[in-house]
Amino acid sequence: MHGKKATTRGFTLIEILVVIGMIALLATVVLVAINPGRQFAQARNAQRESHVNTILNALGQHLADNKGVAIAASNCTGLSTVPDDTPRQIGTGAVNLGCLVPTYLPTAIPVDPTGGTAADTLYTITASTSGRYTVCAPLHAEAAISGSAAYCLSR
Repeated sequence: MHGKKATTRGFTLIEILVVIGMIALLATVVLVAINPGRQFAQARNAQRESHVNTILNALGQHLADNKGVAIAASNCTGLSTVPDDTPRQIGTGAVNLGCLVPTYLPTAIPVDPTGGTAADTLYTITASTSGRYTVCAPLHAEAAISGSAAYCLSR
């Protein structure tokens, strides 16, 4: 024998714990930076904004094609023939904008991504006394996005 002790190389328990702690800290920082809840909320809001714009554009085209005759005078139903600035739900159970399909909307009235249905799209429409229509997405005010509010467009 040579008289030398056999030494084994490896990591100590402290070194392993320090590395695990650093990985956990980095993972936490990355998760906070990415914030998937906020990212999903922003995606839903982008979809809502697109839907509101689509509904309002279809309504505007319908009005242009009908020489400004209000939708209550056509086969769309639910809006008062006398505008009163009252927001009303869009859907087959309230303000039915089905007359916009398929001429101005290819398949159906868009619905809110968090559970809107044909009966209640979770969007609202207002016919103002000045002759303007406003379509809103009230659920645009998501808790995951600080400072967000209902999204409305008028024409």
